[in-house]
Amino acid sequence: RIKDLPEVEDFLRQHVPDVKFVTAHGRMAPRQLEDVMEAFYDGAYDVLLSTTIVESGLDIPTANTLIVHRADHFGLSQLYQLRGRIGRSKVRAYAYLTLPPRARPTEAAEKRLKVLQSLDSLGAGFSLASHDLDLRGAGNLLGEEQSGHIREVGFELYNQMLEEALATARSGAAGEINPSDQEWSPQINLGAAVLIPDHFVADLDLRLGLYRRLAHLQDEAEIDSFAAELIDRFGPLPEEVNNLLAIVTIKRMCREANVAKIDAGPGGASITFHNDNFANPGGLVALINENKGTAKLRPDHKLVFQRPWDAPVDRLKGVNYLIRQLVKLAQVAP
Repeated sequence: RIKDLPEVEDFLRQHVPDVKFVTAHGRMAPRQLEDVMEAFYDGAYDVLLSTTIVESGLDIPTANTLIVHRADHFGLSQLYQLRGRIGRSKVRAYAYLTLPPRARPTEAAEKRLKVLQSLDSLGAGFSLASHDLDLRGAGNLLGEEQSGHIREVGFELYNQMLEEALATARSGAAGEINPSDQEWSPQINLGAAVLIPDHFVADLDLRLGLYRRLAHLQDEAEIDSFAAELIDRFGPLPEEVNNLLAIVTIKRMCREANVAKIDAGPGGASITFHNDNFANPGGLVALINENKGTAKLRPDHKLVFQRPWDAPVDRLKGVNYLIRQLVKLAQVAP
């Protein structure tokens, strides 16, 4: 941070007065910043004191030592980029990541630093990206939300959903028939933690492999078998994994009932049908009448159920029950 620079400048003047240093940060005029960098590149200064403005695009072969002040404040990819500013020649380089004395970093910061410490080989970029994705999660690449569904469905299925969304957008713009119309994937948003936590399965590659297997499970028997295998290999299932398996079960039933999306919260659930179509409209009307006052079909064709579901586990059970009712109606369609 820029406001930290004067304190570090005073430290350098007091403790290493014989070292010539220069300061660089993003609020400097472009020409002034360019002069500073050229002077450091030419060896006019021993030390460059800067913000993360040097994070990328800087190639100074003579720079062989990096000190990152308060490394616990940086993201994993940031630290990896900063570390890449040194060791760009045959001279051995050193990167020191500092923490405040007598203060333990947060759990997330400690994980980031341990991951960075383990990535010491060439070509570690993809491994770092996988770890970063696992630590932070991923956003909705096609929308405004900052939290997406990747932890819910796994990396492979999320990519498949993304490809389908892009294909839909392209075919809609071109006026063509959507080739992925038969390969749509339901979206389930219940506000529950759904993932395979690292304290349950520590190895990242193994976790991603389990996510991939989950994406291809076809029926409840396979899901039950998968759950039994997890218990046998890793022990009792955490709540997040139980939620994940419940979501996978609900997704399978959604396809049978032609349900494209479910949004559930403390006040109930909203159900959207794929292409606004349900196989048994008469049965759907009868279901709404049975739940008169708590169920309705909105003008935008969304089916809404009002329920007191304060806890995520109540939403999972409630949505599971509603979808089973819709599956039964769809199976007896005239």
